[in-house]
Amino acid sequence: MTTVTAPAAGHASAPARIGSGALAGTGTLIRFGLRRDRIRIPVWVVALTLVTLSSAGEFKTLYSTAKERASAVSSMDSPAALAMTGPRHYLDDYTMGSMMGHQLIGFMSVMVGLMSVLIVTRHTRNEEETGRAELVRSTVVGHHAQLASALVVATVANLALAALLTLSLLSAGLDGLSTGGALLYGLAHAAVGLTFAGVAAVTVQITAYTRGASGMALAVIGLAYVLRASGDVGNDALSWLSPIGWAQRTYVFVDNRWWPLLLCLVLGALTATAGFVLSTRRDVGAGLRSAGLGRRTASGPLTRPFGFALRLHRATLLGFGAGLLVMGVMYGSILGEAADMMKDIEPVQEALAKIGGASVEESFASMVMVFIAVVAAVYAVMATLRPRAEESAGRAEPLLATGLSRDRWVGSHVAVALVGGTALLLVAGLGFGLSGAASVGDGDLVLQLVGAAVAYTPALWVTVGVAVALFGWYPRAGAAAWIVPVYAFLVGYLGALLQFPDWMNNLSPFGHVPQLPAADMNWTPMLVLTAVAAGLIWLGLAGFRRRDLETK
Repeated sequence: MTTVTAPAAGHASAPARIGSGALAGTGTLIRFGLRRDRIRIPVWVVALTLVTLSSAGEFKTLYSTAKERASAVSSMDSPAALAMTGPRHYLDDYTMGSMMGHQLIGFMSVMVGLMSVLIVTRHTRNEEETGRAELVRSTVVGHHAQLASALVVATVANLALAALLTLSLLSAGLDGLSTGGALLYGLAHAAVGLTFAGVAAVTVQITAYTRGASGMALAVIGLAYVLRASGDVGNDALSWLSPIGWAQRTYVFVDNRWWPLLLCLVLGALTATAGFVLSTRRDVGAGLRSAGLGRRTASGPLTRPFGFALRLHRATLLGFGAGLLVMGVMYGSILGEAADMMKDIEPVQEALAKIGGASVEESFASMVMVFIAVVAAVYAVMATLRPRAEESAGRAEPLLATGLSRDRWVGSHVAVALVGGTALLLVAGLGFGLSGAASVGDGDLVLQLVGAAVAYTPALWVTVGVAVALFGWYPRAGAAAWIVPVYAFLVGYLGALLQFPDWMNNLSPFGHVPQLPAADMNWTPMLVLTAVAAGLIWLGLAGFRRRDLETK
């Protein structure tokens, strides 16, 4: 616990750099935080803006006529579709603008919330966990400066996103977009982001671990999404319990209501204030929730590299598993309505025809399966790059100073990524298959869709291989492994609708997987992808054996 350093006797008081008392040094920490995130924040803001722009272009292509928009209204007016998009009121005037609000705000709010949570936890709890916060607080820095600066950095990121979203929509050339509506669309995302930044300000006080704080905040985001979906389908009161529901009920480009954003701002202010109050009731580096006493001796699996690595990845793996299961069930629930939903949308019909398949349901399932596989690949990259975080934090050095070899240590994390990623595909395919079989009335779809999901395993393993190779030889460039799933999503999922050339899809490992159940099984690319993955993993392990370890 540190406070503002008092001046020595006989000397004039040094002027506070920015702020005084508990907020002394806040301005300096804000500038430092923005300097540290000079790449992260622009990447987040640009990526989320590109999602909006690509969706705007997609809507412009798919729903260019009144007939196509009327068909979209009929296909969206079902419980399953409303749960995935937003409230029914948007359908009353389904212009290009209302499509943006209806279909994007729910999804984008989750991503904006994730951005805000990661910014706050990175600049608060992670600083304490690594010991840097104690060093910073030993200078002229107030008790609340670190949390205040983190919230300001998150606010800057959200306002920058709001501005860029507004400008992007105004330049998109869509019919029915007003300046006020575009501004409201951007600020709705910022308001939700600030709300979840406040939530993170509370969770970082509860636990002493960054992953725990992030996990609790992400669970709140998931609960908000579930409440919103449940309210849009059934009892509307449930949606009013969710910040995501508040943002959607601005009815942007339909009614343009501003007052629901006040609810987001009030909740964000209350949670942020609670975070400041709770921070005074704990020591630096500690959490309000004390760590439970473990067993006197470690269990058998924890004494082995794989078991210990699995314990480190357990929470993330379970979180992704639950999310992919829900995603599979939601997509499966609309599988029976796919033919009616797509019948009047010519670009989608062309994309589905290109995929092939005996029925629209099979073609639609093949298209969706790419998205599911990409989400599983996101977990695979996170798990594979975990050794880099352990190395940077100085925890790898003590382990490798024992009889544990470098290959066994890295290999344990790689094994968890390979097995865990495959298990995620299996869980998502099972949820998709069970829900889709019930929707279509065809029990054979269960095994077909499970097989279609598992077929992406070799491509997922190649993603792991790329991350291992980068970590082994160029650890500072490990983040470049994220290019693989991002590119796969752009060309595999959006590319089918936007009609990208085939050579772009061939650059992605996911582009070589047979698109089951619409296509026939082809074992040759599967075996080649597996061999490539094995080669990349071997290459990465060889590089890690040869390079120096980052020490503390």
